Amino acid sequence: MTPAKRMEQRLKRLQEHLKRENPVLVESVNQYRELDAIAQKLGLLDGGESYATQISWWPLVSILGTFSAGKSSFINSYLDVNLQRTGNQAVDDRFTVITYSPDGQIRTLPGLALDGDPRFPFYQISEEIEHVSAGDGARIDNYLQMKVAPSEKLRGKILIDSPGFDADEQRKATLRITDHIIELSDLVLVFFDARHPEPGAMQDTLEHLVKGAMRRNDSSKFLFILNQIDTSAREDNLEDIVSAWQKALVQQGLSAGSFHILFNDKLATPVEDQAVWSRYVSKREADYQRIMTRIDSVNIERVYRIVGSMESQANQIEQQAVPRLREALSRWKKQVLFSDMFVFGLLAIALVAMSIEFGYWEGLLFNPPWLASMQGNAIATALSIIVPLLIAVSIHFLIRNNLAKRIAAKLGQQESYGNLSRAFLKSTRMWRSIFQSSPSGWGRRARQRLDGIRYATDRFVQHLNDRFTSPSGGKDKAESP
Repeated sequence: MTPAKRMEQRLKRLQEHLKRENPVLVESVNQYRELDAIAQKLGLLDGGESYATQISWWPLVSILGTFSAGKSSFINSYLDVNLQRTGNQAVDDRFTVITYSPDGQIRTLPGLALDGDPRFPFYQISEEIEHVSAGDGARIDNYLQMKVAPSEKLRGKILIDSPGFDADEQRKATLRITDHIIELSDLVLVFFDARHPEPGAMQDTLEHLVKGAMRRNDSSKFLFILNQIDTSAREDNLEDIVSAWQKALVQQGLSAGSFHILFNDKLATPVEDQAVWSRYVSKREADYQRIMTRIDSVNIERVYRIVGSMESQANQIEQQAVPRLREALSRWKKQVLFSDMFVFGLLAIALVAMSIEFGYWEGLLFNPPWLASMQGNAIATALSIIVPLLIAVSIHFLIRNNLAKRIAAKLGQQESYGNLSRAFLKSTRMWRSIFQSSPSGWGRRARQRLDGIRYATDRFVQHLNDRFTSPSGGKDKAESP
């Protein structure tokens, strides 16, 4: 089966799932198909790729942070299930994908259960691991595992618990998976240990997360949580610790996301000063409720995010990919013309010099001895024209192909909208003139198709708004997604 057919089967299974779980999104898969077709004509995607697989169709909440920051305790408390092991040491060194168990059992499944199932956001992640860490793609179970638990909080969503970042021997692959998770997540909880709140505790990984948050246009999905803050209750310096923590993050360049404090009320030891303890509990409860509200809202946010991603991809193709390809094609054309003039100029000078050296000139008249022998011989005359022409054409295409590869290498491989290098090489194939300024596959028809996708996105958003809002002030109840 070809990659294109496998992808089509995957999209059909996705639509079947959506018909049961969220019918409003079924049509959006067809719009993603339309978007894929445009990108494939441009060369941004190949036949076995789809923008629909670059997002998670399930609401996804990821939980990141250091060892001993209380991530596992938070998950167990939230799910009301003793699922994740807890402790001050590194108790789990893999990413754990947590989903709902329909039979009431808790089970742990290997990473292959995620890597080989196209319904989950880690389908074929082993290939990406292999790219950044040769040989590790076959050891997917060292990086991922799946746990299923009978908690109603998991219905309709996925939680991901990350390994601590402090002492990871498989750092490159771990950061690659982390980027993948952040990209797909609707909500990202980043935990810090209040006993060691300074960013230095996360070393360069915090910088990796913070820089990533700053670059994103959906940075509001990051919640930065100072956990186990109850350890400061005896000194009654909550505000000082929180202020220093926030200041340290801002100094790292963070200007987005929201800040919260937490502690596990089942494990905390109250202090004798009831006024102090009440203040801590009140702050914790308010922040915990805000976090729970954000988690509960991911189901609705996910629907809007999927539709918004479709419009975003359409805009990126037209406003980023195409202009970059146009600029690269213009640069390529100038370099080819300059190189042609330079190379053929040198050849012309060399040939003139050689003809002078051999005495082929009589004043200003070019009259080599072999020219007279060709007179009356049509074949010889034709060959004397065709052979140099073929040599010149071969030199020209050798020049343009080498220059195209050089420029393609500088464009880079993968962007969010596809493979720009591949698209550029498609636009510089030998049957395309260097004077064509538009990329291959781009024209009025492609622009009209993108406009159609944007129009469909607006209709989706209006339909969603009709389900959740009533601008006219009517009493119709909002539906759940």
